[in-house]
Amino acid sequence: MYDLVIVGAGPYGLSVAAHAAAHGLKLRVFGRPMESWHAMPTAMFLKSEPWASHLSDPQGAYGLDAYAATQGIRAEHGVPLPVGFFAAYGDWFARQAVPALDERLISRVAPGPGGEGFEVTAEDGETFRARTVALAVGVLPFMEVPGPLRGLPRRYATHSSHHGELDGFAGRDVTVIGAGQAALETAAILTEQGAAVRILARSDRLNWNTVPPALDRGTWQSLRAPHTGLGCGWQNRLYADTPGIFRRLPAATRERIFDSALGPAGAWWLRERFGAVGDVRLGQRVTAATVTADDRLRLDVAGPDGASVVETDHVIAATGFVPSLDRADVLAPELRDGLRRVGLGGAPEVGALFESSRPGLFLAGLLTAPSYGPSMRFVFGAGYTAGRLVKGVRQRLRTGGGRVGRPRSGAEAVAAAR
Repeated sequence: MYDLVIVGAGPYGLSVAAHAAAHGLKLRVFGRPMESWHAMPTAMFLKSEPWASHLSDPQGAYGLDAYAATQGIRAEHGVPLPVGFFAAYGDWFARQAVPALDERLISRVAPGPGGEGFEVTAEDGETFRARTVALAVGVLPFMEVPGPLRGLPRRYATHSSHHGELDGFAGRDVTVIGAGQAALETAAILTEQGAAVRILARSDRLNWNTVPPALDRGTWQSLRAPHTGLGCGWQNRLYADTPGIFRRLPAATRERIFDSALGPAGAWWLRERFGAVGDVRLGQRVTAATVTADDRLRLDVAGPDGASVVETDHVIAATGFVPSLDRADVLAPELRDGLRRVGLGGAPEVGALFESSRPGLFLAGLLTAPSYGPSMRFVFGAGYTAGRLVKGVRQRLRTGGGRVGRPRSGAEAVAAAR
């Protein structure tokens, strides 16, 4: 039986694994490393600053800057990095710090026999026993698509996360829904690759992040608007540095902040490229979608000037992700349905060390954002999560009779697994 099984091998899963390995836990990690990042279009760039995009290991030895140095590249403030470079960094991090990585996907996590521990089933049917489980499945299970588009065949409507390269849309009419980075960057790339593109967005204006000020800019300016991994400003500083305090706020306050903080905005470096997108329609909401006789998609749209109709070849919904337990299909119903929830969206309640209400089941990433705040929607939150979650696992193993081995370095743990 394993001390800990980690489901997911993105930034959070790999970071938790690095900390667990360093503490000598009997560990197994399942998932294809950085899968969703590798699937993104190569023309996309990382929105966050390089110094806010480290995966976490106990010694801080395997940061993004360390990987960049191995490639002869400087990871500089204010210089966006391609998402492919970040994905390759995650692969390198896994090789350095993560043992027992199994690239099979997990199809089911269920309570173990007699309610003791957990039974984890891989996609090929093989099962594993674990005293504790950390669910770090990323964002893909939680993709949000507007109601009128749900159920349409993927030839007509997709979510932005469904797409790798976008060159297959050249010469076609594409409607992108949304006003955040994913929508704006997708629209810009489609335009550059020869598609006729329009944006439909519910918001009445597009928001753009400003050019980040220099890291070294004097005491007064730094005090007025400190740098954080989530952007400049004291409010962002609170979200970035004090997720534990956020968790103690009243549930209604947390829900309001989660719904409104760090809302949709485009990166400063994208604004010039986005200028080539000529058809931007704001304050618009799709109310119905039907396939036409000539094999196109008709969108009924409501806006400030009344109803209108858009005919298009394809719709891409860049409408984000909703951390609802009902979408965590990897959890067996008898496990998922017994978890306490917070907020109207049905997210799981998460305790002080990222443990759910089911002892031994730990959560990481987007599912914890309604409890711990906006930083858990970004790679940046992995640094706060990983060490604390593993501390919670070790406490649970002690109280539940599990074994806790001697601490190891990341290199020792990886070598022992080979």
